[in-house]
Amino acid sequence: MHALDLRICPACGDRAESPHASGATLVCSVCGHRWPFRRLPLFALTGPSGAGKSTVGPALATRLAGDALVLEQDVLWTGAWHGDTRAFRATWLRTAAMLHQNGLPVVLCGTVAPQELEPLPERVFFSDVHYLALVASSDALRKRLRARPAWREWDEPRIEEMLAFNLWIRMQVEHIDTTHAPLDDVVADVEKWIRSNLGGDSPGHGGQVEPN
Repeated sequence: MHALDLRICPACGDRAESPHASGATLVCSVCGHRWPFRRLPLFALTGPSGAGKSTVGPALATRLAGDALVLEQDVLWTGAWHGDTRAFRATWLRTAAMLHQNGLPVVLCGTVAPQELEPLPERVFFSDVHYLALVASSDALRKRLRARPAWREWDEPRIEEMLAFNLWIRMQVEHIDTTHAPLDDVVADVEKWIRSNLGGDSPGHGGQVEPN
């Protein structure tokens, strides 16, 4: 019987700190047991706060229904993590890998960079991780973040930090600029990007997604 948590060996019960996979087969480093699993691609819809991820997500979920699962990463960001972002990312990768065993790839919406996911041991559970950033002009982001309710605590230093990330992430992964783009167009472009990579093996790096 297989465990849904892919880090746990179904034969001896060892909980691997560094899981090992050979293709679509997991291998226990303690007892040598081998068992198959679904090794699907993961899609990371990233970008700065205010660029539109939370707005695009629900519409994207509707359009991808039956083909992919769209999840918001911040739902797990609680005080229990105490700033341990590595454990937070690892937990999301384990969760996505478990969901993949149901046969549908996961689209994870949240501010993340390749450098935060690629070194994690749980990265082995995925055939690839594709990254796409939603970005916007600094003026547009500043206006959107200042307009957020007070409980979200967007003070000026935090806004400037996010603006710096916005400029940086443009250089790291493919991106879509949402400054003036209608929501329906952005959703359509993200859907197109996901569907084009469902059977691919290589993540996108650099450049801008061509609009429809």
